[in-house]
Amino acid sequence: MSLVFGIAGRSGSGKTSLIEAMLPLLAARGLRVNVIKHSHHDFQMEPPGKDSARFRLAGAQEVMVASPFRYAIVHELRGAPEPTLEEQVARLSPADLVLVEGFKHAAIARIEVYRPALGKPPLHAEDGGFLAVVTDAPVDTALPCLPLNDPARVVDFLCDALGLA
Repeated sequence: MSLVFGIAGRSGSGKTSLIEAMLPLLAARGLRVNVIKHSHHDFQMEPPGKDSARFRLAGAQEVMVASPFRYAIVHELRGAPEPTLEEQVARLSPADLVLVEGFKHAAIARIEVYRPALGKPPLHAEDGGFLAVVTDAPVDTALPCLPLNDPARVVDFLCDALGLA
């Protein structure tokens, strides 16, 4: 069973860039890491008109695109509910850790990436489930604050919090 850890924050706060910087640091510790990116928007995995897109449009529920380098499965919900976070984690290959971007209110261990300059209120002020705030400016909070420009410190915090040290 993989440990699941959330990276939440408002749009434009730097969640994706932080995760991107953390991945090689976690790999250097010998950890196998998967990532789930939650989006509120529709997205295309393949260009319109390509074979896999044509199969989906023709009615396939799932289409797998495979090559010697990678594979992807696109599953059409067609009115079915979005899978829960637990269901999404269960579909992934085994790993030591699953980093989850988004899922702002999930009942999982998580940190908030917060940039005061965006002019939006912090999530941790609305929800007490955060373990720390990763930020680029001073923040008035009782939570530990980690520097956004130091992903190694964020990885140290995450590994300590999850017992992966």
